[in-house]
Amino acid sequence: MTSVSIKELCLNFGEVKVLKNLNIDIGDGEFLVLLGPSGCGKSTLLNCIAGLLDVSDGQIFIKGKNVTWEEPKDRGIGMVFQSYALYPQMTVEGNLAFGLKNAKVPKDEIAKRIARAAEVLQIEPLLKRKPAQLSGGQRQRVAIGRALVRDVDVFLFDEPLSNLDAKLRAELRVEIKRLHQRLKNTMIYVTHDQIEALTLADRIAIMRNGIVQQLASPNEIYNRPVNRYVAGFMGSPGMNFIEGDIDRSSTTAFTFGDIRVPLDKYPFQTEAGSSRVVFGIRPEHVVCGDAADAELFSTEVDIEVVEPMGADTLVWGVLDGREFRFRVDGQSAYRSGDKVRVGFDPARASIFDASTELRL
Repeated sequence: MTSVSIKELCLNFGEVKVLKNLNIDIGDGEFLVLLGPSGCGKSTLLNCIAGLLDVSDGQIFIKGKNVTWEEPKDRGIGMVFQSYALYPQMTVEGNLAFGLKNAKVPKDEIAKRIARAAEVLQIEPLLKRKPAQLSGGQRQRVAIGRALVRDVDVFLFDEPLSNLDAKLRAELRVEIKRLHQRLKNTMIYVTHDQIEALTLADRIAIMRNGIVQQLASPNEIYNRPVNRYVAGFMGSPGMNFIEGDIDRSSTTAFTFGDIRVPLDKYPFQTEAGSSRVVFGIRPEHVVCGDAADAELFSTEVDIEVVEPMGADTLVWGVLDGREFRFRVDGQSAYRSGDKVRVGFDPARASIFDASTELRL
């Protein structure tokens, strides 16, 4: 069953087209993440769903009801903003109750909803405190609680963790995932953090210039990006890209310089318009040392920079004059100036047409 349906949605600010003919169906109980860089339209789309912006064209349906021109309060949504937006003069309990009082919800029902939200978010001891007496993580829990007490079908999150430090962000990320597993409500979550997207989402919509580039599961987007933009955006560090040619003179292979990468096992979806292509391989799919010789392709790389990161180490090398990054175990003793053998399975690569940048 579809919970939220966006049909041919457009939003223009004057002559500037911000959202362009978007079509997205979000299933009941699904966790959808809108992911992309600043200015791609993800928060704008969320505000359109919430009713905070009037659309230029298209329609928005929530639970089968056309809410395109409904007021935010009548859409059956609860929204959590990037800033906590709490009333400083009110206690936590007062902040949670404020919207319900304005909606003329009975007092006993308000108390019941606050108690349930406080239990779910583990903020029961904080109900009598004011926002100034809370940490950033506690304030964000209260902001989530304020949406939770509305008892709605759809929750909208607009980068709710971006104001928190890294440790707290990781903790609250887990809390939001637990919350979704417990409530099973539809959640639409905006972020520019790909780790949040990969860990939270049932599906991810990667946006660029007001257009959804790919809408799929985290696994599909990570392993089979539809174009070079998605491949480069998803992953930290980013995918290695090498421009070269497809050679079909004997067996199919990718060639650049004096190097030939066999592509017998690569799952081609479409043929290239020309022989010129871009070959992509993720740093974590590259192996080193003795293990490299067991792969279908292996060669030697000159190491330029080594970045220890604790559990693993990121190595920046040079492959036939081109920058090439790969990950190794954190205890590896590689140094700048070393030469190391690297290898990978070409079937795990992503190959894109050089002109259209679409996956082959």
